[in-house]
Amino acid sequence: MKKVLSALALAASTLALAPSALAVDFYRAVSSGPAEATPNPSPGYSIASFELDGMILSADIPFTDLVSGTTMAHIHCCTVESLTGTAGVAIPLFGFPTGVTSGNYSQTFDLADPAVYDPAFLTAFGGTAAGASAALLDALGENTAYLNIHTTQYPGGEIRGFMVAAPIPEPGSWAMLGVGLLGVGAIARRRMGQAS
Repeated sequence: MKKVLSALALAASTLALAPSALAVDFYRAVSSGPAEATPNPSPGYSIASFELDGMILSADIPFTDLVSGTTMAHIHCCTVESLTGTAGVAIPLFGFPTGVTSGNYSQTFDLADPAVYDPAFLTAFGGTAAGASAALLDALGENTAYLNIHTTQYPGGEIRGFMVAAPIPEPGSWAMLGVGLLGVGAIARRRMGQAS
């Protein structure tokens, strides 16, 4: 019985903490050659993850099977239409591995720091980090920002993918989990009573 009560207490504490976890936004960019503005037959791909916690953007970008060595990578912003079109560079991915066809890039960007942005992007949005970050955050909500990885064979970009919100459990899902755990606890209690 103590184990069941402990499990229920743990579930309740998890449910109580769930709303604060919703302050972090998650995005994914599924990049490929056919998704480029000028589609190409590259077998390369990436399923990149982005986490936005306040003004801190954390990027985890694995990539593989590119047909030639990487030269650079960027986050581009802001296209006119959702999930289509092209835009200028918003954030250059400094330190992105070059000359490789597979790898991983992980980096954290402080969106409140003007040095994070491409100078042209910064200028286009008032010359301040506040203006640039507001534009980028709006673009993330509107699916008008994308990841682009450039290579020697495809200098305009070998693979790209728009950054879209990644699904996270909603409060209703957490509540359903809690109800399920309560049900498991009730069944365990009944079985313990029958065994006595």
